[in-house]
Amino acid sequence: MSITAEYCPELCLREFKSFNRESEECVPERLEVNQSYPFLKKGQRHFWLNGEVALRKTQGNEQLSRPIASIIILESTHFIKNQEVWTRGIFKVTEIYNPDDPTIHFETTDKIK
Repeated sequence: MSITAEYCPELCLREFKSFNRESEECVPERLEVNQSYPFLKKGQRHFWLNGEVALRKTQGNEQLSRPIASIIILESTHFIKNQEVWTRGIFKVTEIYNPDDPTIHFETTDKIK
């Protein structure tokens, strides 16, 4: 028996109100700086908690948008739901980006200031 764990350099959530997804699995309808939001991810995910990371939208299968915000993950915990491991937590928005702007905001896990 093995332990499957994913180390995530960013938080990737589905489009708001994605079909068959709980609201916490999706990017909130409206992001605001200095506001905190819950998130939910299937699997045992590990996030960097000591700094800012990118928030991206995903369509699944690693189809990711450009960063839409810079966030701080305030807490992250694992739990069992329907005999599967899940990760839930809270993130706080520090900056919001226009995904159509070509400016680079992150170089891998480092925020560019």
